[in-house]
Amino acid sequence: MTDFEEYIRQSEPHKREKGYAWQTAIGLQAVDGLKTSHYLRETARQHIEGDITIAEVKQLVNSYYESKTSRIGVADRTEEADKVSARITEILSEHSFTFSPLEYIALHRRLFEGIYNHAGKIRDYNITKKEWVLNGETVLYAGADRIRETLEYDFAHEKEYDYKHHDMAEAVSHIAQFVSDLWQIHPFGEGNTRTTAVFTIKYLRTFGFDISNETFANYSWYFRNALVRANYNNIPKGIFATTQYLEAFFRNLILGEQNELRSRYLHVSGQTQSATKNTPKCNICTLNCTLGELALLNFIKEKPNATQKEIAAHIGKSERTVKTMTVKLSRQGIIERKNGRRNGYWEVKNKEVYERKERT
Repeated sequence: MTDFEEYIRQSEPHKREKGYAWQTAIGLQAVDGLKTSHYLRETARQHIEGDITIAEVKQLVNSYYESKTSRIGVADRTEEADKVSARITEILSEHSFTFSPLEYIALHRRLFEGIYNHAGKIRDYNITKKEWVLNGETVLYAGADRIRETLEYDFAHEKEYDYKHHDMAEAVSHIAQFVSDLWQIHPFGEGNTRTTAVFTIKYLRTFGFDISNETFANYSWYFRNALVRANYNNIPKGIFATTQYLEAFFRNLILGEQNELRSRYLHVSGQTQSATKNTPKCNICTLNCTLGELALLNFIKEKPNATQKEIAAHIGKSERTVKTMTVKLSRQGIIERKNGRRNGYWEVKNKEVYERKERT
């Protein structure tokens, strides 16, 4: 994304801020495979230069498409990309924000009013979406009858989290989980990822994070695929929901790290595991492990040095839940901690060891 690099790199703060906003707004259209027009980008430059206001940008874009209506094909979504980009830029330029489900819903309305007839409306039907990263499979989204209740629960739970009692790494991990859970609800028929992204940026700013919006601008497609992977399980293929990819994204965004963000690394074809080859079958058959425990076993078998925090991020559970699991599995003789807590590693015991422990 190089359209506005000249503004982002120069010293004038007001132009740099506008450049970041436009770069982010235009980049986010990639989550739905959309591209903006040359006209929008040139109009954006006028706004960055201070020649026109954001309100005038929106008016010019509306007028531009009113004059082109008769020539635009039904399948042309450039108008959507242009209008939503201008609206995102306007929202990112504002300093007002309220952390609530109503704000989230209102944000969707502002972004898509006049574009979708359901803008700002909670869907009343169930949805599925074929995902490239899942080889055409879909994430299981919240049922239509539970959307409002789930939204309210997630927001209430997030408000209870006290960031001042956690270090930055823990905070980033928690943010990734919250955003993942929020996106999985998918309360709207379309536009969920763009709405979630803009809401997240606004939310992070309330903590004073000096975030780099270019991460959203340049890696919005990765962001969406990371959200998908954080909410997808396929037990027979050994694929488990994990926020590890989303955490890498947020670590770049918030901490300025340089983790490599490539969507092809998230594609399930490169990670599909044979349940026959990789699963500790003796433990599964003998112990009736829960799916969470199965995910934990698979992970520590591949990564024995994993910390409870890393396990929690990988299997999508809290650290407290992981601790409970490891204590239970240790007592049952399924796993064992070697060389102590600080520098130790996990060992998954085989069937003979387990059965011998059971007999004793």
